[in-house]
Amino acid sequence: MLKKELQIFTFGDLLNHFPFRHLDRTQIQVIGQINPSMDHVQVRGILISMEVLGERRGRRLVAQLRDRTGIIELTWFQGIQWVQKSLALGNEYLVFGKLGFFLGKPQLNHPEIESVKDNANAGKNFLEPVYSVTEKLKARGLNGRAWSKLTQQLFMVLGEKEISEILPQQIIQAEQFISRWQAFLYIHFPTSQQLRDEAIRRLKFEEFFIAQLRLGLLRSARHRFSKGHVFSKVGDNFNTFFHQHLAFPLTGAQKRVLKELRQDTSTGKQMNRLLQGDVGSGKTIVALMLMLIAVDNGFQACIMAPTEILAKQHADNFTAMLSPMGMEVVLLTGSVKSAEKKKILQSIESGKVSIVVGTHALIEETVKFQNLGLAVIDEQHKFGVAQRAKLWQKNSIPPHMLVMTATPIPRTLAMTAYGDLDYSVIDELPPGRTPILTVHRLDDARPQVMDFIKSEIALGRQIYFIFPLIEESEKLQYEDLMQGFENVKAWFPEPKYWISMVHGRMTAEQKNVNMSRFINKETQIMLGTTVIEVGVNVPNATVMVIESAEKFGLSQLHQLRGRVGRGSEKSYCILLSGSQVGRDAKDRLSIMCSTNDGFKIAEKDLELRGPGDIQGTRQSGTLDFKLADLVQDKLLLEKSKQYAEQIFVSDPDIKKQENSSLKEFLQVEKGFTTWGKIS
Repeated sequence: MLKKELQIFTFGDLLNHFPFRHLDRTQIQVIGQINPSMDHVQVRGILISMEVLGERRGRRLVAQLRDRTGIIELTWFQGIQWVQKSLALGNEYLVFGKLGFFLGKPQLNHPEIESVKDNANAGKNFLEPVYSVTEKLKARGLNGRAWSKLTQQLFMVLGEKEISEILPQQIIQAEQFISRWQAFLYIHFPTSQQLRDEAIRRLKFEEFFIAQLRLGLLRSARHRFSKGHVFSKVGDNFNTFFHQHLAFPLTGAQKRVLKELRQDTSTGKQMNRLLQGDVGSGKTIVALMLMLIAVDNGFQACIMAPTEILAKQHADNFTAMLSPMGMEVVLLTGSVKSAEKKKILQSIESGKVSIVVGTHALIEETVKFQNLGLAVIDEQHKFGVAQRAKLWQKNSIPPHMLVMTATPIPRTLAMTAYGDLDYSVIDELPPGRTPILTVHRLDDARPQVMDFIKSEIALGRQIYFIFPLIEESEKLQYEDLMQGFENVKAWFPEPKYWISMVHGRMTAEQKNVNMSRFINKETQIMLGTTVIEVGVNVPNATVMVIESAEKFGLSQLHQLRGRVGRGSEKSYCILLSGSQVGRDAKDRLSIMCSTNDGFKIAEKDLELRGPGDIQGTRQSGTLDFKLADLVQDKLLLEKSKQYAEQIFVSDPDIKKQENSSLKEFLQVEKGFTTWGKIS
């Protein structure tokens, strides 16, 4: 039953089934001072009355307990006969239970009650644990109290040797941690709140520390044993592009990241690096410059994008920048006609072309490179693990891997979910980019919003309208895209205004045609769902209107906002919502209006939603902490990382005698899996 209901297979699993709270059984309250702010109370007094009231289902036993300050009512609806036989009027009892009030008077329903006369040690000298149990277990008699007794018996069986120390002594002494045995004992049965807090702190640190060690071992093994191509020089292609064709000077952050990439690719070990940066921070130009270094060293390079629109955009931009240098860029997508595809595949296999841009089509078996040295994956979270891993197989020695994301990842999350990758951050926007002005407007301000949009179109600008749903729903009172299309047409009638529409149910060809019309300024307005969230670059678009903005998450809102502000003109993001907006949604909209900093937004998103919901990082296996919290315990996480790094500096393989118990624990514990290492 324990296996099926709670996945408890061993003593260790039972030991790690922690109580979710504790009840203070060390204090006795005075009845006269009981008030509604209290949750559970423990009182001591004389039983002065006891009678059975009602009939059949309404039958109940009602008793009164009195101390020197007042009277409290005790009620039982079940086990009445047994309770009557157990209690005697005039005796003194210790009573504990959840507090309730009836007609302004305190009462306890089904309280625990024990005789002071029969038990000189009546009461508890520890904080009583409360465990989560399923209804099926309760039906079998394994309720919270029974679980507590089961755990107490476990501690009678286990000794300190069975719960041996795993942390190095220098860490225990430096942080003044209690022992591991004490930590487990006091997280279940603390004798004070202070001891409970000490136990929790120790075990939270241990969770973080072990996770950091495992990630460090994976990263260390990859650095030492995964052979990689050597990019030994910076040649003519890079230098010509940098000095003659780079439209804007690189930011300090771009230069720093480029230096990190250069170091990675010159060591002879395979690079596996995550590059994160906010929308518009210049990740793609850094990736292109690394691709040129790959070409300078005799290798081919490719970049894989999640959509044909984005892939074509990359190919067009690369071609515009590299054609003056005489470099050819080819585009490979699923919609390329077979005759043209055959030519492209031949040019890739022969090595005639050095830079390839594509979609999922790049990982097909028919695509063979002559010498692929670098693979860049744009918007990495849009691809599955297996899809990304297929690029490894495109050369006998796997190519260097650079995975990019425009969704800023909070530092605490990056340290755990991506801790086995090296990661770089572009945390600086190029000069000259005007911050996007974001405002929140209610539906009743729609006429003013539409007038503003007309004024922007009159200046030659273009507009996005984004809707959350495609079809109408009775449960969710949000405008769907089709209804929205009709509404927008009413405000912007043809032929004065022209509208494109893109959504997930269109074919790729339909999407490309409609998107191309907008890019080529044949339409002034683009209506869509979040299908345009990633990568679309239209510098002339200056206004992003997000309908039913309260429906979207913070990360999504920030990504959508990033579709404007890509040119030199002042840009705006208008968040439209109904008047009835929940507290969390209000927080999200307020944050969006207060900052354009994607990293601040990502931190807040982590705080509001928790790590399990952000970018599917649960699949990494590193976030299943029982106690530790990435938001609340940042300082503890930082400490654990510092200590783990110190161990890897002094003992890379964790072989020293002082770390032997730690090594043994890592080997015995359940296996650890991660997807980061095959990104």
